[in-house]
Amino acid sequence: MISFKCPGGVYNAIPGRILFGRGSLKDVAGEVEHLGGKRALVISTPGRKPLAERTAALIGGSCVGILPEAVSQVPIELAIEGRKKVREMGADCLVAVGGGAAVGLAKGIAYEVKLPIINIATTYSGSEVTGFCGMTIDGVKQMHISLNMLASTLIYDPELTLSLPVKVSAASAMNALAHCVDAVYVSTVNPVVAIAAAEGAKHVFEAAPAVAAAPDDIEARERLLLGSYLAGIALTGGFALQHGLAHVLGGTFHIEHGLAHALVLPYVAAFHARRVPDALVPIAAALKTDVSDLGGAIYDMRAKLGLPSSLRETGFAEKDLDKLVRITIETDNGYNPVPVTEEAVSEIVAQMWGGERPRR
Repeated sequence: MISFKCPGGVYNAIPGRILFGRGSLKDVAGEVEHLGGKRALVISTPGRKPLAERTAALIGGSCVGILPEAVSQVPIELAIEGRKKVREMGADCLVAVGGGAAVGLAKGIAYEVKLPIINIATTYSGSEVTGFCGMTIDGVKQMHISLNMLASTLIYDPELTLSLPVKVSAASAMNALAHCVDAVYVSTVNPVVAIAAAEGAKHVFEAAPAVAAAPDDIEARERLLLGSYLAGIALTGGFALQHGLAHVLGGTFHIEHGLAHALVLPYVAAFHARRVPDALVPIAAALKTDVSDLGGAIYDMRAKLGLPSSLRETGFAEKDLDKLVRITIETDNGYNPVPVTEEAVSEIVAQMWGGERPRR
């Protein structure tokens, strides 16, 4: 029997319009016009303000201004302030340019102020594809789901990723791979999501080391960006323990989002490969390894990318390990194929702390 679920009215929904190609940023004005926008607001992080200004200039008279205030983990206070500014400015369209922080702020605004969104991706996070947003409230990152947050248009210009530092690119690539792994065993998976996850994993696994070795290689960047888009499609099918742990590391303990996924992924992959191996066979095949060594293959990839091998290396306090376990269990969304118990999470967290290669 074949079955899959679509709870919440947003799972498996993806943006309806995609522009992918070198130089495609130049088409942003036409996309604003296509959506009927006459007062577009461009959103970015402070560091991406020059790119936001460039984007605003391309939009021209249909741009009402820029909001270069996005930060990682989307503090709820920032989203509330953004909603206020959007109303005051009379914006009728949001254009997020950047990675998960800019995209997240646009989503946080649109969650209550429904406006069309154009996401211009400059990292490999994949979050631009989904109607999910993790907003941090009282020190805990809480997932929100709404079709209001689903972008109308995505623009992927590989040239915009060339300036992304190697370490940030590497961590962002691990984030994309995490989407592919976590998506294939959730109860909400469907055949399209599973295919996107396997194909996305293949591109990310092969392209990320190439980008790390030659950051100016536009073809490698292009392929990694394609992999991240497919990973974003995979993420629309839902997520489980991998994301639960990473979100607590980021929202509560302020570890950078991509790095959080990189720290978690080898061990969550190994944990599930021993318990639901059939679901992970396509991912293992994409990574050219046996499912029994999936966690090890991801661990080896992370090492090639030059990322930290253990939670201990990040300066995380050992005394907070129990808190990490507790909040992860408390915020579990119920879609993991294996019960998210104290024993299970503690096993994974202990391996993350030690940083050893996962056993088969």
